[in-house]
Amino acid sequence: MFANYLIGLREGLEASLMVVILIAYLVRSGRRHLLPRIWAGVAAAVVVSLTFGALLTWGPRRLTFQAQEAIGGTLSIVAVAFVTWMVFWMASHARGLSGELRGRIDVAAEAGRFSLVLVAFLAVGREGLETALFLWAATQAAAGTTGSTSAPLLGALLGILTAVVMGIAFYTGALRINLSKFFTWTGIILIVVAGGVLAYGIHDLQEAAILPGLGNLAFDVSATIPPTSWYGTLLKGVFNFSPATTWLEAIAWTAYVGTTLFFFLRHLHRPTSATARNTVVPAPVAA
Repeated sequence: MFANYLIGLREGLEASLMVVILIAYLVRSGRRHLLPRIWAGVAAAVVVSLTFGALLTWGPRRLTFQAQEAIGGTLSIVAVAFVTWMVFWMASHARGLSGELRGRIDVAAEAGRFSLVLVAFLAVGREGLETALFLWAATQAAAGTTGSTSAPLLGALLGILTAVVMGIAFYTGALRINLSKFFTWTGIILIVVAGGVLAYGIHDLQEAAILPGLGNLAFDVSATIPPTSWYGTLLKGVFNFSPATTWLEAIAWTAYVGTTLFFFLRHLHRPTSATARNTVVPAPVAA
C-alpha cells in the first residue's frame, strides 16, 4: 500500500504542479477566460487515464493463463521502463518546467481554440497514463501474495488526493517545499519499487514459458518469511519482495537497481544539477 501511495503522490504531484503552473500563468497574464480550456484538457486526460487503467485491469481476464502471464510480464517491464524514464526526466527538467509550460501556453493561446485543451491534455495525460500502467503492474505484483487489489488501489488513491491537496496549497501559497529533494528521495524509492516490479514481470514471463529458469531458485526463505504473514505481506506490498526468487529474477533486480541507482545518483551530482537541487520552487500566487 505504501509503494502505491508513493506512486500516486509523486505522479499526482507532478500533474498537479503542471496544472497549477498553467492556471497561475493564465490568471497572472489576464487570460482568466481561457481557464475552461485548461480544465477541459485536464478532464479529458483523467478520462483517458481511467479508461486505460480499466482496459489493463479487465481486458486480459478472458485470456488463457499463459496469455495473461505473457501480457502481464511484458506490461510490467514496459511500466519499469516508463517509470525509469520519468524519474530521470523529472531530475533533468524540474527546474525549467515552469518556463517550458509558459512558452507552450503563449503559443497555444494564439494557435486556436483547442490548442490550450491539447496542452493541458498532454501535460496531465502523460502522467496519467504512466501512473495507470505502473500502478497496474505494482498492484498485480502485490496481489500475487494477498490476492486483493483493494489495498494497493486505496493507497494510490490516497496518494493522488494528497497530491491534489498539495497542489492547491502551492497555488494559494500555503505550502512551500524543496521539490528537488522531494523528487530525489521519491525517485530513489521508486527505483527500488520498480526493481520489484521488474522481477515480478520476469516471473510472469517464466510462468508463460517465454523465459527459462522457473524452477531454478536463487533462494527460498518462505519458511522464515511466510508470504501470508503480516511482514511478508508488508515486504511484498512495499518492495514486491518474493520469498521464493528465481536466479533470473534476482539477477534482473540486482542489475536494474544497482545500475539505475548508480546513474541516477551520478546525474544528481553533476554540476548542472547543483543549483536545481537546492531550489525551492515558489508557489504561484492566486489572483
